[in-house]
Amino acid sequence: MSEALNRTETMALGIVLERRKGTSAWADWAWRPVSVIPGAPPVDGSWRLLREGEGWAHFHAATLPLELFRSDTEGYKLNLSQEPPRLWVVLRPDETGEPGGVVPFVVTASAHECEAYQVSGVEMVETVPMPPEVTALVRDFTEQHHVDVPFVKRERKRHFPKQG
Repeated sequence: MSEALNRTETMALGIVLERRKGTSAWADWAWRPVSVIPGAPPVDGSWRLLREGEGWAHFHAATLPLELFRSDTEGYKLNLSQEPPRLWVVLRPDETGEPGGVVPFVVTASAHECEAYQVSGVEMVETVPMPPEVTALVRDFTEQHHVDVPFVKRERKRHFPKQG
């Protein structure tokens, strides 16, 4: 099945990054995703400051599509079984001059999809709370499309003929 046919649901999510005063001599600031904004409009140009306090600030850094695939309902089901369900935000290093030196790249609700990004060592993968409206979308999608696939143990072929 092609990817276009496999994808069946999307939702725009604004990615909110937090800038916090660094605690090491090597970094002035630490950046991490802290939340998402369901249905957020695209970010035009530079990041938008949402709020700030002493030593920290929150920016709407990007709007990314949360894509739900029929083939990944097992990963969504696993995520929904956790308390609370989470979204994984993947950040990549950015050399174009964005404020944090990172750029939001992917957001996913799949516990399986995030693993591929975690092993690369290039991307930074962090979780954020899944808002109730996103939880409802993922749960409805999973209930509608999930099919349990029974485990079938393969029987190995003998390399040598049976003696005796």
